[in-house]
Amino acid sequence: MCGEHQVSKQWVPTTFEYDEDGVSIRVPNVYAWVCPQDGEASFTPETTDELIATVRELITPAKRARERRSMPTEYIVRVA
Repeated sequence: MCGEHQVSKQWVPTTFEYDEDGVSIRVPNVYAWVCPQDGEASFTPETTDELIATVRELITPAKRARERRSMPTEYIVRVA
């Protein structure tokens, strides 16, 4: 239940987004409880832990690439 809008949240895939020091990380198709009014997602504790670990693994090399002014500015990594 969304505390702000007093409506039931829906269990649907959404996109997790994280920004730090000019580096953006997007993880699409992550299931979460999402408010249909404003789209705010609530992730399970397990999913949150996994997202934090993933961001930690990706943020450092992304910052290094930015510092060396790497030509590509966007990378897509897919794990099957």
